[in-house]
Amino acid sequence: MADDKDVLRDVWFGRIPTCFILNQDEVTEREAEPYYLLLPRVSYLTLVTDKVKKHFHKVVRTDDVEEMWLEYEGTPLKWHYPIGVLFDLHASNTVLPWSITVHFKNFPDRDLLHCPSNSVIEAHFMSSIKEADALKHKSQVVNDMQKKDHKQLWMGLQNDGNDKHFGHQSLRSGSLSYKCVTLF
Repeated sequence: MADDKDVLRDVWFGRIPTCFILNQDEVTEREAEPYYLLLPRVSYLTLVTDKVKKHFHKVVRTDDVEEMWLEYEGTPLKWHYPIGVLFDLHASNTVLPWSITVHFKNFPDRDLLHCPSNSVIEAHFMSSIKEADALKHKSQVVNDMQKKDHKQLWMGLQNDGNDKHFGHQSLRSGSLSYKCVTLF
């Protein structure tokens, strides 16, 4: 059986080969070439899609560009779910690369939250970490972390899981036991 540290490393450094394709209705200047990336499972789509946006801006009229959003087989992909979770929910049984459609028009307000900046993503990420810590350790770990530790954790996510920022030692340590979670 795999050691927890090995499993954590596999999750942290896991990648999903992905092909981004511009929605046919939005091609205006010339045919858009697909764009390929290896996406980190633990990151968020909005953190890794700047290159995708730049690639497709070349073929879309500037007047037509609104907020970029992504979908897989007709389902809008929620930016606030980690990429690995989105893949497992929607496409784990598909042939790789994962084919995601890119849109710049008709943002689905009823299905997706707007994401105006990376600070929104950071706040969501830290909130998720705090929730998990509250369930696992009654908030002991995150409350004991300093602001610089929070920033280090966030930088690790932004910098594509760089080994220097591989999680945070106190979140990975096995020194604290799991607390019981009551299910109603």
